Amino acid sequence: MIRGLPIAIFLLSAICSPPLNAQYLFEGKVGPAFEEGTVYLSLVEDYRKLSGVYHEQIIAKTRPDSQGYFMFAGTNLPSENKIYRIHADICEDTDQNVAHITGHCPNSEEILFVANNTTTLELPFGFEQEMFCKIVTRDRSAGTFLKIDSLKNDMRYAFMEYRSEANRKVNTQKWFGILQEYGAQLNEPLAELYIYSFISDRKSMLHSYYLTDLRNNEYYDQLLERLQTAYPEAPYTKQFEAELRSDRFLISEADITTSLPWWVYLLGGVCLLSILGNAYLFRRKNTQRLSQQQARERLSDQEEKVLQLILNNKTNKEIAGEIFVSVSTVKTHINNLYKKLGVRNRSEVKQRFQT
Repeated sequence: MIRGLPIAIFLLSAICSPPLNAQYLFEGKVGPAFEEGTVYLSLVEDYRKLSGVYHEQIIAKTRPDSQGYFMFAGTNLPSENKIYRIHADICEDTDQNVAHITGHCPNSEEILFVANNTTTLELPFGFEQEMFCKIVTRDRSAGTFLKIDSLKNDMRYAFMEYRSEANRKVNTQKWFGILQEYGAQLNEPLAELYIYSFISDRKSMLHSYYLTDLRNNEYYDQLLERLQTAYPEAPYTKQFEAELRSDRFLISEADITTSLPWWVYLLGGVCLLSILGNAYLFRRKNTQRLSQQQARERLSDQEEKVLQLILNNKTNKEIAGEIFVSVSTVKTHINNLYKKLGVRNRSEVKQRFQT
């Protein structure tokens, strides 16, 4: 398949089509591991399902060509901005029902963006030949999610620098403000929803602070106003409004004092501690394995090889010989690996993965 040919055909049809017949074009390239897989385009209208594989969201699919290039083009998208996901998947058809049942598939890579029926964008390889980490487009809104992801990574590094309760409280307050202010400056309420879904996630350690922030911060009402102005009938707006109402009811219920005897609270506290203690002991055994798996999924194929050789006590020179690169390239891989795993040296790598 000649990559320039379908694009040329698309551009020619765009020129020859009537002005009112809007057309979109999303093109990119997948890495060697995904060249035999399938690439999917999904429309995401539930911002609690931004990340993952959900069959009900898929609106188109295609196969990469022999060089890994793929393209989605047409006139069938809404004219209003929506959130879209492109993900590459190497799951066999027989495995998909099992691998995708929770919405999360380890055999996929994805990227989120904002687009409409006139958006044209390209997804080229980024640094270290990584896929889905760069967007080239003239549409200012399209690449906002990647910018937010970069800011979220800075936040995670700030939290990892000192693992203390005092540091967590200080950083939480600081980063809530940074993320909200940055989102407002983007002038794209859908990008702000991406931030909101992150800081208000009930499974996140940030959720308790979010409830406190919701009590005192006018930002959330201002965001609702921006959504109602830009997307008055969109499901995102209705979902956000319903969540605010629900969370504020939760806060008001927590503020109500009751007249139950003191011993009821004591007994309830003892029972709760017992339940939480048992749950903690059960989950503790699985948490480390899960966090290791999630960390390793962020590594490129080459970085994974370097990690394994580090765990086998290989020197930089020995690693270079094993993977047929220079020692300086090995050092670059190791520095990138440290950043992605949140570690500073080989000892911390071994502590994390040789337990």
